[in-house]
Amino acid sequence: MKKSKGIVSLVLIAALLGLLGFTCWQGFGSSHTGSARNINLGLDLAGGVSITYQTKDKNPSAEDMKDTIYKLQKRVEQYSTEASVYQEGDDRINIEIPGVSDANKVLEELGKPGSLVFQDADGNTVLEGTDVKNAEAQTQENSTTKNKEYVVALQLTKEGTTKFAEATAANVGKQISIIYDGQTISSPRVNQAIEGGEAVITGMSSYEEADNLAATIRIGGLSLELEELRSNVVAAQLGEEAISTSLMAGAIGLAIIFVFMCFVYLIPGLAAGLALLIYTGLILVLLNAFNITLTLPGIAGIILGIGMAVDANVIIFARVREEVTTGISVKTSLKNGFHKALSAIVDGNVTTLIAAAILWFKGSGSVKGFAQTLALGIVVSMFTALVITRIIIFSLYAIGLRDVKFYAKKFKKERKIIDFLGKKAIFFAISIAVIAAGFVTMGVQSGKGEGALNYSLEFKGGTATTVTFDKDYSIKEIDSKIVPVVEDVTGDHNVQAQKVKDSNQIIIKTQTLNLDEREALNNALADKFGVDTSTITAENISSTVSSEMRQDAIIAVIISAICMLIYIWFRFKDVRFASSAVLALLHDLLFVLTFYALARTSVGNTFIACMLTILGYSINATIVIFDRIREELRVMKRNDDLKALVNRSITYTLTRSIYTTFTTFVMVAVLYIMGVSSIKEFAAPLMVGIAGGGYSSVCITGALWYVMKTKIGGKKAAKKK
Repeated sequence: MKKSKGIVSLVLIAALLGLLGFTCWQGFGSSHTGSARNINLGLDLAGGVSITYQTKDKNPSAEDMKDTIYKLQKRVEQYSTEASVYQEGDDRINIEIPGVSDANKVLEELGKPGSLVFQDADGNTVLEGTDVKNAEAQTQENSTTKNKEYVVALQLTKEGTTKFAEATAANVGKQISIIYDGQTISSPRVNQAIEGGEAVITGMSSYEEADNLAATIRIGGLSLELEELRSNVVAAQLGEEAISTSLMAGAIGLAIIFVFMCFVYLIPGLAAGLALLIYTGLILVLLNAFNITLTLPGIAGIILGIGMAVDANVIIFARVREEVTTGISVKTSLKNGFHKALSAIVDGNVTTLIAAAILWFKGSGSVKGFAQTLALGIVVSMFTALVITRIIIFSLYAIGLRDVKFYAKKFKKERKIIDFLGKKAIFFAISIAVIAAGFVTMGVQSGKGEGALNYSLEFKGGTATTVTFDKDYSIKEIDSKIVPVVEDVTGDHNVQAQKVKDSNQIIIKTQTLNLDEREALNNALADKFGVDTSTITAENISSTVSSEMRQDAIIAVIISAICMLIYIWFRFKDVRFASSAVLALLHDLLFVLTFYALARTSVGNTFIACMLTILGYSINATIVIFDRIREELRVMKRNDDLKALVNRSITYTLTRSIYTTFTTFVMVAVLYIMGVSSIKEFAAPLMVGIAGGGYSSVCITGALWYVMKTKIGGKKAAKKK
């Protein structure tokens, strides 16, 4: 690269930084398009709409309620992957949708859940709402006029396909009416028999009309008929302070990482720091562009993305430093460093991206939201590390910063190889002891009837108490004045409080309360705050993390692990790399589970996000060790000792493991120090998982592979002589 080109490149990078900074801070136009303030925030960070439906059947079966909740959950995900649907009492269903403030608009778009039937000209019902699997508005070209037309595309269930095929065959040339709650909403004409389980309804004058019809058909396919009971706008669960402190913590964390990278890696560190700022700006802009709802699980995905962005740079710079210390030129060292680091970066990111993709397709709710931000973070982190960092470094080199002292310090003596495998029995014993302590604790707690883990409302349900106070309390006042009273009376230390906007009402969610406990709470609120007990209402609520959502999450993790195993097997040409990577992954997840058991930290939505974050972080750390072992194996001679090779590989990647663990840990630690209590509960196990992942990548993964290689591969594999 010529000096002039280097100057131009740096100017363009500076312009990009400035543009991203302006966009994130101010945005464009009166609506501040692209500004970080326009990012959709979840109920936990910014509130949203709460809607309660009641079934028309006063004695619905548990199976019908469960099925209806699951279908509603899938439908409200069009607004946000973080929307939650849960049961209240015996015949009510609550829907909470973050990022929106107009309850009436949501009700209008979502539709009124009533009865839906398809009838022929003689009034015979040929299809019911439950026979419709999905309905979507689409735009297509009319085959005759070639003009654009608006249609509704129907997908039917297996049973519905059979019914519809028979009905359309018998009614060619006639109309089949779609009737919703006794009113005909559309009467499309049958042109031919439809046997494939898919149909198109034409004749809409606008996309909005088609979209409304599709929504009506979707909502009419529920197992139960519902009627709206109430709707309101709720404030953020964590309050405005949670947002401001999280932003401040993020800024401080990034600043610490920036300074650290510059101090340790000099010019390459400066390039990485600038690339990290570009990464942050791009993430904020893309969250806006893709209309992604940001919640605590989403923040976890972004933090993991930052960790992986730093990790990629550390891998590159460690390689550059190794090249420089051999005495070759800086320019060649830079080229070789990027080239040799490429396989580890690509493999680590691709395996995590595979997990994110499967979590997106198979997961639901907060799992889907986490997968979105994780996938976005992976793609952007690879771009900034492999493209932006490279451009900045070579531009700085081109303008004259070519002295070796700007890139690395030459080591006077060869690095001492640490005998990690010689201590593998100790490391294995420590891991087994820690994990066993977790299982023993869970067993003891279960025996005492307290539950293996401290499950929160999201997992086990509880009681929702709606209280009308005589004054308007802020979120901060609710947390400092009202919540302690509730905790004292109920003995529940995982109380959640939601403020209903434009009113003095507060919805207090606790563990399930019996009649005596409800009365005690009512009296305490009356004594402390002068509340009229006759206005207090309480209903038992189901878990927001339904059994289906939990099942989806577990299935997604299992499929992710299998796919990662296959990918690693394919890339490393050895199933022992893959199986030891999955075992190390399980080790790290059990480490975090042990922390949850010992600390009795609340297990809720963020538990899933934390586990998924560790999944991504752990596999990335493992890949780096294995990539180095693979490289050493390629040049291994007949008389070389395999044990020495593994120790050498771990030692050479030790700096990377420490630095990456430190930088990712710092981001979460600052969040823990500055965050509100609920954010601390989220950050604490994440810190344990990051530390555990760093420990396992150095002390466990290489040893696991070595044991498998020598035991499964035989003595010949251990020592080629």
